Amino acid sequence: MKPRLMMNPLRRAAVLAGAATLLALGVQAQPYETPPPPAAPRELRIGAPIEQSLPNGLRMVLAERRGVQLVSAQLLVLSGSEVDPPQRAGLASLTAGLLTKGTRRYSASALAQAAETLGGSLDSAAGWNQSTVAITVAVPQLDAALGLVGEAVMRPSFAQAEIERLRTQTLDEMKVAYSQPGTLASLAAQHVLFGTGAYGHPASGTPVSLPRITRADLQALHAQRFRPDNAVLVLAGDIDAATALQLASKHFGAWKRPKAALPTTSPAGTGLPLDLAVIDMPKSGQAAVVVVLPVPDNERDRAARDVMNSVLGGGYSSRLNQEIRIKRGLSYGAGSRLEARREGGVLRVSVQTKNESAAEVLGLVQGELDGLIKAPVGNEELAARKATLIGNFSRSVETTAGLNEAVGSLIVAGRSPAELQRRIETLGAVSPAEIQAYAAATLVPARRRVVVAGVASQFMDALKAKGAAVTVVPQDALDLERGDALARR
Repeated sequence: MKPRLMMNPLRRAAVLAGAATLLALGVQAQPYETPPPPAAPRELRIGAPIEQSLPNGLRMVLAERRGVQLVSAQLLVLSGSEVDPPQRAGLASLTAGLLTKGTRRYSASALAQAAETLGGSLDSAAGWNQSTVAITVAVPQLDAALGLVGEAVMRPSFAQAEIERLRTQTLDEMKVAYSQPGTLASLAAQHVLFGTGAYGHPASGTPVSLPRITRADLQALHAQRFRPDNAVLVLAGDIDAATALQLASKHFGAWKRPKAALPTTSPAGTGLPLDLAVIDMPKSGQAAVVVVLPVPDNERDRAARDVMNSVLGGGYSSRLNQEIRIKRGLSYGAGSRLEARREGGVLRVSVQTKNESAAEVLGLVQGELDGLIKAPVGNEELAARKATLIGNFSRSVETTAGLNEAVGSLIVAGRSPAELQRRIETLGAVSPAEIQAYAAATLVPARRRVVVAGVASQFMDALKAKGAAVTVVPQDALDLERGDALARR
């Protein structure tokens, strides 16, 4: 016989008391026919970010957050995957990933251990228009932490063993990711939208491009783009401006600014002339439907764009999720998101469903996009979606890391960090008419690009029945490099 486990008497008494309380509340509880109205937004207390600069051109932005002895530091280099050369997709991502994998002073393990000794973790990555190294530590450890950030940014070793390790790891991850219809549909949609432009390839590279990248390529990109006049140090936490400037000068003041001008990169390119592309994945258990549109990013329309996306697909109660998942049970989740680019942005709608229901789901997505053009959003729905958007934003900047990320995102997009203070006010002021006008200008059917990935034979007839001109690309012939085609020639 197994021994009987005895509960501590104090704990047992507390559990019984809690159960009795819940039972009493259950007897008295009354059902609500409608959910309670959204509460008024809590006041956001964020001071104006303080901007300073060093003689070498390094810009520094401080977002003070008093009362919590933590500081989040992020060194932003304002170049990322958009500067990948032709045939070298993933170069910026690989370069950034290797910054924390060894320097002239530290091996990869020694650098990680040094950060852990400070109570933090040194992380690096790249994306569109940015390469970053970041760490969060207690205030007394900031001096040493910035020393590690400077070491990683300015003096990476690019050891061949670490290059091969990260390359192999990335390629292994791609094998898994490229077997997923959602991943392939999203990457193909990006390529259809941007084609030969700087954004027309996967930021992380492709199975074909990564093996081409050499140590010399990594060193050349680092020398060209990692320079103080192309960088911003963002600090968020319990630190004053004078101390921030003193530490920035200590750790980055000797960073030399090259005499040569920073090369310019144009995102200009030609998208692919494909309104609807199908990636045929014969072994896929599901299909993915992705619709992408270019969306302008200007201060006048920014809040209307964000609220429109929240109504469309930003959360469980959004229109897409209500229609496709809750009402029809065609997916575990349907949504949309905005993807920032320094030169404009992208609205991406993504739904994963059964192969045989892919055409139906595409019709529902198109219908929801059309609906935002045809009629204004109701006041009750608008109030709920604003509350969700504002609440999510407020929670995201509660931590020093979240505040730092919010400031950094504005800088990468070429916007003023001061917008952070106006965020809640501008979102709250958006009207139904503004959303409808923005939708009418941006969600035009002719601007939509569609990619469906899955077992083509199970939905092709239904797609063609809608009168769409369909281009089919076999999975093993898909070409995601920057170029003027979707299939290898």
